[in-house]
Amino acid sequence: MECYSRASLSIPLLQRINYYRRVFRAYLLPGESQLSFWHDRAELNPRATIGRLGEYYMNFSHKARYTGPSDSDGIPKLNYHGSIGLQYNPIAIAQWGLGNFNLYKQGTREHSYRKFLLASDWLCAHLETNAHGVSVWQHHFDWEYRSRLRSPWHSGLAQGQGISLLVRAHAETGDQKYMDSAAAAFHSFTVSTERGGVMFADANGDLWIEEYIVSPPTHILNGFMWALWGVYDFYVATGSSDACELFAVGIKTLRTNLHCYDLGFWSLYEQSGTRLPMIASPFYHRLHITQLQVMHRLTGDAIFAQFADRWQRYAHSRSKRTRALCYKGAFKLCHY
Repeated sequence: MECYSRASLSIPLLQRINYYRRVFRAYLLPGESQLSFWHDRAELNPRATIGRLGEYYMNFSHKARYTGPSDSDGIPKLNYHGSIGLQYNPIAIAQWGLGNFNLYKQGTREHSYRKFLLASDWLCAHLETNAHGVSVWQHHFDWEYRSRLRSPWHSGLAQGQGISLLVRAHAETGDQKYMDSAAAAFHSFTVSTERGGVMFADANGDLWIEEYIVSPPTHILNGFMWALWGVYDFYVATGSSDACELFAVGIKTLRTNLHCYDLGFWSLYEQSGTRLPMIASPFYHRLHITQLQVMHRLTGDAIFAQFADRWQRYAHSRSKRTRALCYKGAFKLCHY
């Protein structure tokens, strides 16, 4: 029998093996994992207000009540298992904070307010200057995506969610440190990915906020929309003309390209550029629907409601759900 060393395996094959290991650990083994944190119910928050910094646009109630590992201060640490282990994830911490902010505004116990400020303080303390001099929240672990993201790496999604939390902390407390950190983080939206920021202009002149900084970019849909909410919140908090213009440009990019994420039976997760496009999992398909409903509320643009309704119909079709699951499996086997 011929034996193969780990080094002889192709990188895409290793990525697929590691993906299925993470899924197995997350769903079939006891205890919390990083996947069990992310995959909540993706619920719209009907109490969120437009045009002022009230409750956040999604509930995040499951994330607010996270019971997995945390540090001595109570800040969540996600369990990635294996060689990665327990790690801080700035996106998760921001969402945990936003979920607790919602609970606090709904009149729940005082500990929700304490957790909201714990998350906000952690983000202020961990805003770092990257190699290009841009203030970002870094992930200090390697992550296997289409290509390996080497530690430390930053994300447009982290920038947007962090800003959404910090401007609310400033509005609640009046403490200038929160606004100073939000403003420093917002600068990344004015800088290209090549220069250490999170923005990418494509050949058509459309401007994208990139969740993962890879080349060529993949334009992850959920990360783009969440990041745009951070831009919107910064505009609401400050009246910044730069934020107003960037939000308008981002909405134009989304309107122009949304059809590219529609397979006719399901939504795409990203623009992968692979032979088989990367279809969204059932969770991310539901998330897209909720995010588009929020986009409709923020902008009043009917196109977002139309796509949300269409994708909702896809989700209600057993044949389309089955086709999507088969397609997703094929993509993972062939690509990453």
